[in-house]
Amino acid sequence: MDLFNAAFGENITFVRPPYFIISGFIGSPYMKYYYVFLFFLFVMSVLGNTAVMTVISLDHNLRTPKYVVVFNLAFVDLLGSCALVPKLLDIFLFNHYYVAYNDCLTLLFFCYICLSMQSLNLVALSYDRLMAIMFPLHYHIKVTHKIMFSLITFFWLLVIISILFAVGFLTRLSFCKSLVINSYFCDHGQIYKLACNNNFPNSVLGTLLPVLFMWLPFSFIVSSYICIGCVLAKVATAQERAKTFKTCTAHLSLVVIYFIPIIITFTIGARIHPNARIINLSLTSVFPPMLNPIIYVLQTQEIKISLKKILKIRRECKVIGK
Repeated sequence: MDLFNAAFGENITFVRPPYFIISGFIGSPYMKYYYVFLFFLFVMSVLGNTAVMTVISLDHNLRTPKYVVVFNLAFVDLLGSCALVPKLLDIFLFNHYYVAYNDCLTLLFFCYICLSMQSLNLVALSYDRLMAIMFPLHYHIKVTHKIMFSLITFFWLLVIISILFAVGFLTRLSFCKSLVINSYFCDHGQIYKLACNNNFPNSVLGTLLPVLFMWLPFSFIVSSYICIGCVLAKVATAQERAKTFKTCTAHLSLVVIYFIPIIITFTIGARIHPNARIINLSLTSVFPPMLNPIIYVLQTQEIKISLKKILKIRRECKVIGK
């Protein structure tokens, strides 16, 4: 981060605290039960996403462009859960409210990368569905491994560079007053507001990042489904429309689970109680990673068939071994 500051050609001394204090929930003595619940969701998330990644890796029939994105989504969900939940439990279950300055920025970096990549993975999946329904005869030309790998690589680079800038600008802030972060983790918006020097660049980034990684992806997904709806309206029979739309239900479920809680929280803003905001955002960070693999297993025929095939082979191997 010193290289980031040197890049501006300035020799400025910043007041950096040894630690930040994560306040968590205010006046809620029974919240430890909530953290135990989050631990349960974390275990389910790790098991579910590991299973999805394993199934995609083992079955050659799932080596399609669409499942490149599904694998990346499972990886991001696994990484995000492992970055956030263990630290969250360490802070609140074991009363380690003091988080070292560098550790706090590292936690912020990984949490924001995973949250941003989740929304961009949903954009990639919506592109897949849009091409499959609008251009069924040209689907294999418009959705290839090269296109999907390029799209995912671009998303990763965009997110990493954007979050690096956000963290870099935080290192140019001085903290000489309160060190208490009113959140459940090292929240970018909560940190830069504690600064006692000019935080205008951080404020601009705090406005741009939600637009870039929440509102624009959500707008693209809504627009893609409007186009899909127009195409389906021209389909002759209701049965064909239902059959085509069924291929979108898994993706739509993920979109609703991820975006609705965040949009509600950002729309209500300051009017929401701090505890309600923390619960909403923490569940948004943990629930989608837990539910995504369940939704894909239950609603995606290819994964169900692949899972049955793998379990059948495993049972046959056990019988032969006996």
